[in-house]
Amino acid sequence: MNKNNKTSNLRQQDPFLQREQQRYEKPLPSREWISQVLEQIGVPLTIKKLAKTLSIHRSEFDFFERRIKAMVRDGQAYINRAGNVCTAEKLALIKCKIAAHKDGFGFAIPLNKTGQKDLVLYARQMQGLMNGDIVTVRPSGFDRKGRQEGQVLEIIERANTDVVARVYMEHGVWIAVPEDKRLSGHIILEASAKQPSVQSGQVVVVKITAYPKAHHPAMGVITEILGNYADSGMEIEIAVRKHHLPHVFSDACLTASKKIPKTVRKTDLKNRVDLRDLNLVTIDGETARDFDDAVFAEKIGRNFRLVVAIADVSHYVPEGLAIDIDAYERSTSVYFPRRVIPMLPEALSNGICSLIPEVDRLCMVCDMTITSTGNIKTYQFYPAVMHSKARLTYTQVAQWLESKETHPLEKEINTLHKLYQVLSKKRHQRGAMEFDGQETQMIFNDEGKIERIEPIFRNDAHRLIEECMLCANVCAAEFLLSHQHPALFRSHLGPTTEKLATLQEQLALVGLHLEGGSDPTPKDYAQLFTQLEGRADKTLLQIMLLRSMQQAVYEPNNQGHFGLAYDAYAHFTSPIRRYPDLLVHRAIKAVLHQQTYQPKHSWQEMGIHCSHEERRADEASKDVENWLKTYYMQDKIGEVFEGTISGLTGFGLFIMLDGLYTEGMIHISELGQDYFNFRPEIMAIEGERTKVSFKLGDRVVVKVARADLDNCRVELLLISGGSKGKTARTKTIDSHNTKQKESKKPHQQKNKRAPLKKPIKNNTNKSKKKQAI
Repeated sequence: MNKNNKTSNLRQQDPFLQREQQRYEKPLPSREWISQVLEQIGVPLTIKKLAKTLSIHRSEFDFFERRIKAMVRDGQAYINRAGNVCTAEKLALIKCKIAAHKDGFGFAIPLNKTGQKDLVLYARQMQGLMNGDIVTVRPSGFDRKGRQEGQVLEIIERANTDVVARVYMEHGVWIAVPEDKRLSGHIILEASAKQPSVQSGQVVVVKITAYPKAHHPAMGVITEILGNYADSGMEIEIAVRKHHLPHVFSDACLTASKKIPKTVRKTDLKNRVDLRDLNLVTIDGETARDFDDAVFAEKIGRNFRLVVAIADVSHYVPEGLAIDIDAYERSTSVYFPRRVIPMLPEALSNGICSLIPEVDRLCMVCDMTITSTGNIKTYQFYPAVMHSKARLTYTQVAQWLESKETHPLEKEINTLHKLYQVLSKKRHQRGAMEFDGQETQMIFNDEGKIERIEPIFRNDAHRLIEECMLCANVCAAEFLLSHQHPALFRSHLGPTTEKLATLQEQLALVGLHLEGGSDPTPKDYAQLFTQLEGRADKTLLQIMLLRSMQQAVYEPNNQGHFGLAYDAYAHFTSPIRRYPDLLVHRAIKAVLHQQTYQPKHSWQEMGIHCSHEERRADEASKDVENWLKTYYMQDKIGEVFEGTISGLTGFGLFIMLDGLYTEGMIHISELGQDYFNFRPEIMAIEGERTKVSFKLGDRVVVKVARADLDNCRVELLLISGGSKGKTARTKTIDSHNTKQKESKKPHQQKNKRAPLKKPIKNNTNKSKKKQAI
């Protein structure tokens, strides 16, 4: 065969040709085949030469060029400075997302390579980059800490088009300072552009017109004035834009949501099990607005029957339509104090998909038989129609269980409680961890200011619902695995080698040891958790243990859930507020209909996306909470409090203040008449001359010196504390006098804050009962 014939046949040899023919009337060579041909040729080619090699007709060239550029955008290929196309695999190129640090360095997080660790980027490599940018990176050497470094070759996609910032006039030039500290460098506002009337210090949204280069800052124009920094609710407006949270539903989505029926129709009942006579109830927090799960239990001989009914969101949200597109973009509801950004429009989340009492609702059911020893003997999934008999609260159910008072649902609630006791015992046998972290809620006054911060105490009603949800989630994972159907699993891995070594060193300093050697099991962790009871540093040690494990993620490869001690785990119970749950529902339905669910995006891509959106929502919520707590501390400047050392760093101590559930910091230079150094080998900050030391869990007395809203930081001064017989400061105070307010200096007076338009008296945060580790 001559060379020309061989070349013309190259296109016909594409192993994915049939797939391309199904998608396109005039199919181009597949991406996989283009990469393979480039690798076989062994040298980079221009797009024109590559097109000739693959027999691309002149009329097809524009489309072929777009495909090549799409491959570059997705990190599958790279076009070098000479204009030649190279395969990403050949050059070891990785498509990454930039995670910038406020100190100038950053990390390149791989997007489409499993098992590839993050690559560190130092200041010179970060020049011209912004947090969230999508780039092509080539691994280079290793730094002194043994971390893989990276070299950024190309910026594929800019993440920041609009930035929330505060504006100032400096030397006759308007500059915008981003609220996101990871966006280092100021943005110069274009003098030639027509800017809206703005006052110095106001919060605005700036559209970037020119991105930063090596020695030139970014340029931009103001597109929206949000208001003054201390306006009520501004912290949420900033967080939403800072973290680029989708918060406005598309017109197409809102139009589609108006067509959603408000009641269950007769046509919806086809092929559904009728559970309307079953005493299913919802149990949630007092302030919950959407109810996506209902439970029922009964005793059958020695076994229990547990029915977990979940709102059938997938019935109303077909894949690929407007509501689904918006839901996937959000991937999760975001909960702030006093405000929720829902994943689904209100017509669904608070309407037809909310299991409110005394109305018919469509649901997906996990119907289980559980033995007296807590083992799930059998289970089945099916679509159903239900009629909730009551909307109960945790407090109400806990009071019923404690007082033994009679009520219409006494039999069902008592049976649920007995089942919980069985499941709780099984949980301990399994080796799942019992983390009793202290959750809090903010109580607001009519002006939108925090009146107080209260602890949330978990009771048996919380734990009862949690165990029911865990059972359903485990069954969902097993069901999909047994039918070999792809899905997103909730994977949670144990400690890495590095984190485990650090943890063992830290535990040794407080007289503890984690069993299991180099490969501890969940049961080893759970056993250590039990040893923390009664210790003053219990909460700090629990956090230390949790941080030693890897972060839970969504991924198609089931790797089990270390924290819960499950071999397989999937999220099934909250499709109103979590997109992965909606995907699990669709997959289960496909299996029930003996079909295979093929989503629009790849499972791997969806897992990465949903995990990222979850982290982004958590970061935004944390930002708002920290700002509100800092604002709360403004009128406590000069007051004295007792507290516990909750963290140690090279620059100081973090103190959790008693009764305020707020953390403050003492700078290392403020610890006393000595030079203090952080000594990680003994987990302490120690004075060179006095040998006075500060360790995790130590008690101190402090005074509130400053509440810095710009950096969301409460600065403290040490009054007394420290070990080795001496205190870092000689001043002491009586315990009964630790909250006496000292007179404020004029410059310490707090900013006045504009009142809310409508008084809000409580927190609208949904309980985190079902959010597993």
